[in-house]
Amino acid sequence: MSPTPVAVVIDPGDDAVHTHSALAAHHLPSGRITLHPGPGTTSETGLAHDLLAALGKPPLLPGRFPAGRQPAWEAATAWINALPVHRLTVLRAHRLTARRTMRLLELRALTGIHLTLVCHRPHLPAALQQALQTDYAITADFQAARRHCYGTHAAEPPSADEPAQPTDQWLTLPALDRLVSYDSPAPCTAPCVPPPITFRHRPPPTPLTEQAVQEVVRRLSTVTAHPRLAAALAAALFTGASFQQLATARPGDYDAAAATLALHDRARYTDGCATYRVPPWARVFLKAAVSFARLAPAQDQHLLAGPNDRTHLLRMAEAARLRPPQPPAGKRTGPAGRIQWDWRERKEAQGYDTMLTRHQMPPSL
Repeated sequence: MSPTPVAVVIDPGDDAVHTHSALAAHHLPSGRITLHPGPGTTSETGLAHDLLAALGKPPLLPGRFPAGRQPAWEAATAWINALPVHRLTVLRAHRLTARRTMRLLELRALTGIHLTLVCHRPHLPAALQQALQTDYAITADFQAARRHCYGTHAAEPPSADEPAQPTDQWLTLPALDRLVSYDSPAPCTAPCVPPPITFRHRPPPTPLTEQAVQEVVRRLSTVTAHPRLAAALAAALFTGASFQQLATARPGDYDAAAATLALHDRARYTDGCATYRVPPWARVFLKAAVSFARLAPAQDQHLLAGPNDRTHLLRMAEAARLRPPQPPAGKRTGPAGRIQWDWRERKEAQGYDTMLTRHQMPPSL
């Protein structure tokens, strides 16, 4: 299905009512976003950063990227496909360069989003008209413009967002106990159809409470613009897997229809290759990660995380105030306040060392 023609709103007098109406239409839970490009910027990347901010994401993606180019447009497109967002209104569209306009048109083609451009000038600029060619419809009527911003329910005011909750409190989640682990599973090189997970060597992660789900989703949705990292941390919470095992997932390992995620472990460090049920709350993050992998294939073939992403993933979790259980105050090591990600692993390793030492000791005379 081809997207609807671009709606061009002509605001010849730069009337504040048009700007206020477009800004009021912005309501991410309803699938509507309004983009107010930052003044003084003309770069395509700057517009992508503005778009990520409109989606409630930090504008910068952590990590290193080929040729130093952040895949910001790919990330924004992936999030729009996953959320989903179905209406985008762009203010000050008369200032768009031809290349910026083409970026928005590519976004529309990839997502099917309804695109409305508000030009605060009496006439459509030549550069914008050339970029749009014939696939657009012009209106100068305020009510028509309002319908483009809001959709068919233009008369309905946007529902109020839930008040933001403070994020200064840590959420301690036992499922993150093994995120930093000593295991080292490798991805499968041959076709692999893993069976459903059977937890033989570790307990299954405890399902999150409904309250914890809401808070985790809220934090993951706002702490990073990187679809892969958000999906990796979400996957860690319902699989209890280590970072190394999360890195074995490829785009084809997420089955959206069956809502399952396959992780690999050829050497059987834990429970071998297995598929995990993806809870409803985590599916938006997996969908965004799959979309991102398809849009930015040059990044690498990882679905959730690559070998160089561990530090970024841990820093993202800490920024979201998510952590595994911490050692008692008397057993803490390192600087005060630092999160100890490997406490569980080190405690188990010390237990094994103690047991091995006992077996090697000669019998007392």
